[in-house]
Amino acid sequence: MLKSRCARSAVGALCLALAATLSACSAEPKHDRPQVIASFYPLQFVAQRIVGDQADVTTLTGPGVEPHDLELTVRQTAKLSDADVVIYEKGVSPAVDGAVANSGPEHVLDTTTVVPLQPPAAGEEAANGESMDNGDPHFWQDPTLLAKVATAFTRIMVKVDPENAPSYRAENDRMQRDLGRLDHDYRTGLAHCTTRTLVVSHDAFEYLGRRYHLDVRPIAGLSPDAEPSAKHLAQLASLIRDDHITTVFSERLASPKLAKTLASDLGITTAVLDPIEGLTPDDSSADYLTLMRQNLAAIKKANGCS
Repeated sequence: MLKSRCARSAVGALCLALAATLSACSAEPKHDRPQVIASFYPLQFVAQRIVGDQADVTTLTGPGVEPHDLELTVRQTAKLSDADVVIYEKGVSPAVDGAVANSGPEHVLDTTTVVPLQPPAAGEEAANGESMDNGDPHFWQDPTLLAKVATAFTRIMVKVDPENAPSYRAENDRMQRDLGRLDHDYRTGLAHCTTRTLVVSHDAFEYLGRRYHLDVRPIAGLSPDAEPSAKHLAQLASLIRDDHITTVFSERLASPKLAKTLASDLGITTAVLDPIEGLTPDDSSADYLTLMRQNLAAIKKANGCS
């Protein structure tokens, strides 16, 4: 009735706009199922585990894409503004930060409000030219911190979709148990090692190092594209010789050139240690838990852990 009257009046367009506004303000949800946007893989993993079949989860960072380099399409920006919930980490992707600030939905979880970021280790600035003010974003390398994010996300989903609150809480309980077992396996698996030093391609493993008492020495800084100085490379070479390190770790989503060159020069091997910033197109059966266990196996082998 309202629409037909507006169509016949001289102010039809205004009436239609009013009708749309009233519809948007009604108690009806925007979508049949909650729409969740995750900025990159570790947060996508959390969201998918918690919502199960009760909501739809979309990630902004596709397989093989480095989240630090993400650029949003117009369509992605529109989906983000139309979402019911966005889970992201401020500081990882400037494009996502800007889109959330300009057109984010009402329900947004910035993980840095749950897990305050730690600065990179002392000496990082001199080695790689990065500011000590830059927080290290790779908190998910500590499963206990990812567990905190899962609980915070669950609270938001319960608020957005109270009808399915029991399901969300149950899935969070299961996830807490899975992450607790993973943490236990890391603590016991790395309790006794020949060496506790890890030489890695970029500075993505300091949270893991803090949690499990490992000395993490990166070739590059927080950005995998950072170029290390000749002095820093010489210091790493000396450390590798002195500590009898057998392995330099590269990763999948960044070039392994520096790691392979350093290992080749010293006559040692390379292996992959995944920062789990994203998946590759070949990772159809992999997830955060399986990749973290692959990392554990690689560290145990390289460091002589028993």
